[in-house]
Amino acid sequence: MNIIIIEDEKPSARRLQRLLQSLNLNAQVLLHSVEESVTWFQNNPHPDLIFLDIQLSDGLSFEIFEAVEIKSAIIFTTAYDEYALKAFKLNSIDYLLKPIDEDELLIAVEKFKNRSIQSQGVTLDFNDIKKLLVNPIDRAYKKRFSVKVGQHIKLIQVEDIECVYSENKGTYIHTNEGRNYLLDHTLDFLENELEPESFFRINRKFFVNINAIKDMVSYTNSRLQIKLNSYHDQEVIVARERVKDFKLWLER
Repeated sequence: MNIIIIEDEKPSARRLQRLLQSLNLNAQVLLHSVEESVTWFQNNPHPDLIFLDIQLSDGLSFEIFEAVEIKSAIIFTTAYDEYALKAFKLNSIDYLLKPIDEDELLIAVEKFKNRSIQSQGVTLDFNDIKKLLVNPIDRAYKKRFSVKVGQHIKLIQVEDIECVYSENKGTYIHTNEGRNYLLDHTLDFLENELEPESFFRINRKFFVNINAIKDMVSYTNSRLQIKLNSYHDQEVIVARERVKDFKLWLER
Protein backbone atom coordinates (compact mmCIF):
# COMPACT_ATOMS: atom_id res chain seq x y z
CA MET A 1 0.00 0.00 0.00
CA ASN A 2 1.39 3.38 -1.03
CA ILE A 3 0.79 6.01 1.68
CA ILE A 4 1.80 9.66 2.07
CA ILE A 5 1.36 12.10 4.94
CA ILE A 6 0.61 15.79 4.41
CA GLU A 7 1.14 17.61 7.72
CA ASP A 8 2.92 20.91 8.31
CA GLU A 9 3.97 20.10 11.88
CA LYS A 10 6.96 17.83 11.36
CA PRO A 11 6.86 16.24 14.84
CA SER A 12 3.20 15.32 14.27
CA ALA A 13 4.03 13.92 10.84
CA ARG A 14 6.85 11.80 12.22
CA ARG A 15 4.65 10.56 15.08
CA LEU A 16 1.97 9.47 12.62
CA GLN A 17 4.65 7.80 10.50
CA ARG A 18 5.80 5.81 13.56
CA LEU A 19 2.22 4.86 14.44
CA LEU A 20 1.73 3.55 10.91
CA GLN A 21 4.97 1.59 11.14
CA SER A 22 3.59 -0.13 14.24
CA LEU A 23 0.75 -1.30 11.97
CA ASN A 24 3.29 -2.56 9.41
CA LEU A 25 2.48 0.31 7.06
CA ASN A 26 5.15 2.49 5.55
CA ALA A 27 4.60 6.17 4.71
CA GLN A 28 7.87 7.15 3.04
CA VAL A 29 6.73 10.56 1.77
CA LEU A 30 6.05 13.40 4.22
CA LEU A 31 4.83 16.69 2.73
CA HIS A 32 4.44 19.88 4.74
CA SER A 33 2.78 22.61 2.64
CA VAL A 34 0.29 23.23 -0.15
CA GLU A 35 3.02 24.29 -2.56
CA GLU A 36 5.23 21.29 -1.82
CA SER A 37 2.27 18.91 -2.14
CA VAL A 38 1.10 20.32 -5.49
CA THR A 39 4.60 19.97 -6.92
CA TRP A 40 4.90 16.41 -5.62
CA PHE A 41 1.54 15.31 -7.05
CA GLN A 42 2.40 16.84 -10.42
CA ASN A 43 5.57 14.78 -10.64
CA ASN A 44 4.80 11.46 -8.94
CA PRO A 45 2.29 8.61 -9.13
CA HIS A 46 -0.55 9.26 -6.75
CA PRO A 47 -0.74 7.07 -3.61
CA ASP A 48 -3.47 4.70 -2.49
CA LEU A 49 -4.03 6.63 0.74
CA ILE A 50 -3.33 10.17 1.97
CA PHE A 51 -3.28 11.26 5.60
CA LEU A 52 -4.19 14.91 5.23
CA ASP A 53 -4.06 17.78 7.71
CA ILE A 54 -6.54 20.57 6.95
CA GLN A 55 -4.58 23.65 8.03
CA LEU A 56 -1.11 23.78 6.44
CA SER A 57 1.53 26.47 6.83
CA ASP A 58 0.66 28.19 3.55
CA GLY A 59 -3.10 27.64 3.42
CA LEU A 60 -5.89 25.07 3.59
CA SER A 61 -5.03 21.67 2.16
CA PHE A 62 -8.11 21.86 -0.06
CA GLU A 63 -6.10 24.19 -2.28
CA ILE A 64 -4.05 21.16 -3.34
CA PHE A 65 -7.14 19.62 -4.92
CA GLU A 66 -7.99 22.83 -6.71
CA ALA A 67 -4.61 22.63 -8.46
CA VAL A 68 -4.33 18.87 -9.04
CA GLU A 69 -6.92 16.16 -9.70
CA ILE A 70 -6.36 13.52 -7.04
CA LYS A 71 -8.21 10.22 -6.82
CA SER A 72 -6.49 8.82 -3.74
CA ALA A 73 -8.42 7.85 -0.64
CA ILE A 74 -8.12 10.37 2.18
CA ILE A 75 -8.10 10.16 5.96
CA PHE A 76 -8.16 13.64 7.47
CA THR A 77 -6.05 14.42 10.52
CA THR A 78 -7.38 17.52 12.20
CA ALA A 79 -7.82 19.47 15.39
CA TYR A 80 -11.24 20.76 14.27
CA ASP A 81 -14.31 19.73 16.20
CA GLU A 82 -15.55 16.32 15.08
CA TYR A 83 -19.18 17.41 14.89
CA ALA A 84 -18.30 19.99 12.26
CA LEU A 85 -16.76 17.17 10.22
CA LYS A 86 -19.50 14.57 10.39
CA ALA A 87 -20.47 15.43 6.83
CA PHE A 88 -17.17 13.89 5.73
CA LYS A 89 -18.86 10.57 6.42
CA LEU A 90 -21.37 11.37 3.70
CA ASN A 91 -18.48 11.34 1.25
CA SER A 92 -17.05 8.14 2.74
CA ILE A 93 -14.11 10.03 4.22
CA ASP A 94 -12.74 9.18 7.63
CA TYR A 95 -10.99 11.60 9.96
CA LEU A 96 -8.80 11.45 13.05
CA LEU A 97 -8.77 14.11 15.72
CA LYS A 98 -5.39 15.25 17.02
CA PRO A 99 -3.62 14.03 19.02
CA ILE A 100 -4.14 10.83 17.05
CA ASP A 101 -5.13 7.79 19.08
CA GLU A 102 -3.53 4.48 18.07
CA ASP A 103 -6.79 2.52 18.29
CA GLU A 104 -8.66 5.08 16.19
CA LEU A 105 -5.87 5.00 13.62
CA LEU A 106 -6.17 1.22 13.37
CA ILE A 107 -9.94 1.48 12.87
CA ALA A 108 -9.50 4.09 10.13
CA VAL A 109 -6.90 2.01 8.32
CA GLU A 110 -9.06 -1.11 8.54
CA LYS A 111 -11.98 0.87 7.19
CA PHE A 112 -9.84 1.88 4.22
CA LYS A 113 -8.68 -1.69 3.61
CA ASN A 114 -12.27 -2.93 3.64
CA ARG A 115 -13.37 -0.46 0.98
CA SER A 116 -12.86 -1.13 -2.69
CA ILE A 117 -12.08 2.50 -3.51
CA GLN A 118 -8.58 2.27 -4.89
CA SER A 119 -9.85 2.00 -8.44
CA GLN A 120 -12.86 4.25 -7.94
CA GLY A 121 -11.27 7.32 -6.43
CA VAL A 122 -12.98 9.69 -4.02
CA THR A 123 -15.32 12.45 -5.07
CA LEU A 124 -15.35 15.45 -2.75
CA ASP A 125 -17.19 18.72 -2.73
CA PHE A 126 -14.44 20.73 -1.06
CA ASN A 127 -16.42 23.98 -1.17
CA ASP A 128 -19.12 22.40 0.99
CA ILE A 129 -16.53 21.03 3.38
CA LYS A 130 -14.83 24.43 3.70
CA LYS A 131 -18.21 25.97 4.51
CA LEU A 132 -18.62 23.44 7.30
CA LEU A 133 -15.34 24.52 8.83
CA VAL A 134 -16.52 28.10 8.93
CA ASN A 135 -20.12 27.31 9.92
CA PRO A 136 -20.03 24.07 11.94
CA ILE A 137 -23.09 21.88 12.32
CA ASP A 138 -25.17 23.11 15.24
CA ARG A 139 -25.19 20.87 18.29
CA ALA A 140 -25.85 21.16 22.00
CA TYR A 141 -22.79 21.33 24.25
CA LYS A 142 -22.67 21.05 28.02
CA LYS A 143 -24.22 24.04 29.77
CA ARG A 144 -23.67 22.85 33.34
CA PHE A 145 -22.16 20.06 35.43
CA SER A 146 -23.50 18.49 38.60
CA VAL A 147 -20.87 17.84 41.29
CA LYS A 148 -21.09 16.25 44.70
CA VAL A 149 -20.25 18.44 47.71
CA GLY A 150 -20.56 16.35 50.85
CA GLN A 151 -24.12 15.03 50.83
CA HIS A 152 -25.27 17.74 48.42
CA ILE A 153 -25.37 18.09 44.66
CA LYS A 154 -24.18 21.43 43.27
CA LEU A 155 -24.68 22.73 39.74
CA ILE A 156 -21.72 24.47 38.09
CA GLN A 157 -22.44 26.58 35.01
CA VAL A 158 -19.93 26.04 32.21
CA GLU A 159 -19.26 29.77 31.86
CA ASP A 160 -18.05 29.76 35.50
CA ILE A 161 -15.32 27.19 34.75
CA GLU A 162 -11.76 28.45 34.25
CA CYS A 163 -10.20 25.10 33.42
CA VAL A 164 -10.74 21.36 33.51
CA TYR A 165 -7.79 19.17 34.46
CA SER A 166 -6.79 15.66 35.42
CA GLU A 167 -4.80 14.85 38.54
CA ASN A 168 -4.16 11.56 40.38
CA LYS A 169 -6.53 9.70 38.04
CA GLY A 170 -9.36 12.17 38.76
CA THR A 171 -10.91 14.89 36.59
CA TYR A 172 -11.57 18.29 38.17
CA ILE A 173 -13.12 21.60 37.25
CA HIS A 174 -11.71 24.84 38.63
CA THR A 175 -14.19 27.70 38.87
CA ASN A 176 -13.66 31.43 38.71
CA GLU A 177 -14.36 31.47 42.46
CA GLY A 178 -11.15 29.51 42.97
CA ARG A 179 -12.90 26.23 43.91
CA ASN A 180 -12.07 22.73 42.62
CA TYR A 181 -14.70 20.04 42.11
CA LEU A 182 -14.34 16.39 41.16
CA LEU A 183 -16.17 15.22 38.02
CA ASP A 184 -17.32 11.76 37.01
CA HIS A 185 -16.13 12.27 33.42
CA THR A 186 -12.76 11.80 31.74
CA LEU A 187 -11.04 14.50 29.71
CA ASP A 188 -11.44 12.37 26.58
CA PHE A 189 -15.20 12.30 27.15
CA LEU A 190 -15.29 16.06 27.68
CA GLU A 191 -13.50 16.65 24.36
CA ASN A 192 -16.88 16.26 22.66
CA GLU A 193 -18.95 17.95 25.36
CA LEU A 194 -17.25 21.33 25.89
CA GLU A 195 -18.07 24.14 23.45
CA PRO A 196 -14.96 24.42 21.21
CA GLU A 197 -15.22 28.18 20.81
CA SER A 198 -14.67 28.57 24.56
CA PHE A 199 -12.59 25.56 25.59
CA PHE A 200 -9.33 24.23 24.17
CA ARG A 201 -7.37 21.15 25.21
CA ILE A 202 -3.85 22.52 25.54
CA ASN A 203 -2.27 19.20 26.55
CA ARG A 204 -3.26 15.74 27.77
CA LYS A 205 -4.22 17.06 31.21
CA PHE A 206 -5.84 20.48 30.64
CA PHE A 207 -8.71 22.29 28.99
CA VAL A 208 -8.73 26.06 29.39
CA ASN A 209 -11.55 28.55 28.99
CA ILE A 210 -10.58 31.41 26.68
CA ASN A 211 -12.35 33.88 28.98
CA ALA A 212 -10.15 32.85 31.92
CA ILE A 213 -6.81 33.51 30.21
CA LYS A 214 -5.01 36.41 31.89
CA ASP A 215 -1.63 36.16 30.18
CA MET A 216 0.44 34.00 27.83
CA VAL A 217 4.21 33.69 28.05
CA SER A 218 6.79 31.98 25.83
CA TYR A 219 8.07 28.83 27.49
CA THR A 220 10.88 26.34 26.89
CA ASN A 221 10.91 24.03 23.83
CA SER A 222 8.61 26.30 21.78
CA ARG A 223 5.75 25.92 24.25
CA LEU A 224 3.48 28.51 25.85
CA GLN A 225 2.66 29.05 29.51
CA ILE A 226 -0.88 30.15 30.29
CA LYS A 227 -1.75 32.35 33.26
CA LEU A 228 -5.35 31.95 34.39
CA ASN A 229 -7.33 34.35 36.54
CA SER A 230 -7.47 32.24 39.70
CA TYR A 231 -5.92 28.82 39.02
CA HIS A 232 -2.39 28.66 40.47
CA ASP A 233 -2.07 25.05 41.64
CA GLN A 234 0.37 24.01 38.89
CA GLU A 235 1.88 25.34 35.68
CA VAL A 236 -0.52 25.41 32.73
CA ILE A 237 1.51 24.67 29.60
CA VAL A 238 0.43 24.43 25.96
CA ALA A 239 2.12 21.34 24.51
CA ARG A 240 4.50 22.09 21.65
CA GLU A 241 2.47 20.11 19.11
CA ARG A 242 -0.67 22.06 20.13
CA VAL A 243 0.77 25.60 20.02
CA LYS A 244 -0.12 26.28 16.39
CA ASP A 245 -3.71 25.05 16.77
CA PHE A 246 -4.00 26.96 20.02
CA LYS A 247 -3.01 30.21 18.31
CA LEU A 248 -5.53 29.57 15.54
CA TRP A 249 -8.20 28.91 18.18
CA LEU A 250 -7.43 32.22 19.90
CA GLU A 251 -8.19 34.09 16.66
CA ARG A 252 -11.50 32.40 15.84
